[in-house]
Amino acid sequence: MKLKQLREAAGLSQAELAAKVGVTQGFISHIEIGVRNPTLKLTKALARALGVKPSALIEEEDTPSKAAGE
Repeated sequence: MKLKQLREAAGLSQAELAAKVGVTQGFISHIEIGVRNPTLKLTKALARALGVKPSALIEEEDTPSKAAGE
């Protein structure tokens, strides 16, 4: 999940993003490091708070080997 990159691009701290979506800063941290996975409802709330589409949070980044195979 690209949450950390999108959060930083939006200029938000973990605590600020957490407050916007109604979870704890620790929960945001756990999502960013891959310990927890957000529900679909939370993914949509995170996307709204970051001003992106939900798919931006769940789509994997293209790797050179994947892009070459397309």
